[in-house]
Parts: sequence; structure tokens; C-alpha cells
Amino acid sequence: MDQLLQYALWFFLGSILVSMVRVLVGPTTADRMIGLNMVSAQILAILVLLAVREERSSFLDVALVYDIFGFIGILAMVRYFGRKRG
Repeated sequence: MDQLLQYALWFFLGSILVSMVRVLVGPTTADRMIGLNMVSAQILAILVLLAVREERSSFLDVALVYDIFGFIGILAMVRYFGRKRG
């Protein structure tokens, strides 16, 4: 089980790198926002996997707060870029 969690952690770290390419190269603002949302979700998954592997529930608390702030950040960006167009 520990080996499987280790592979999953490496998978998510690799997928963060791929998502960061979308953030840096993305031709539109929407592409960059989607990339940031993906990175946020992948970091959340890493925190949950670390909580399972280390058997510490404090990582789950951090993951929950991180997810809430990530959601609020995405809403703020949508609101900001939505006003720019209109």
C-alpha cells in the first residue's frame, strides 16, 4: 500500500508540472485559470495522500482550508476578469 501511495504522489507531482505548462503558455486567460484550478486540485490530492500515508488528520484540515481558499481565489479571478470585458 505504501508503494502505491508513493507512485500516486509522484504521478500528481508530474501532473502539476504538466498543468503549469498550461498556466505559463496558455494563450487565453481562461486557459491559465483552468491550469491554476488544476494545480490547486492536484495539490489538494497530494495533501490527502500525505494524510493517508502519514496517518495524520492534521493534513486533512490543511487540505480543507487550502481548498476553501482555492475556491475563493478562483471566484475572485472570475469576477475580476469578468469585469474587465464588460
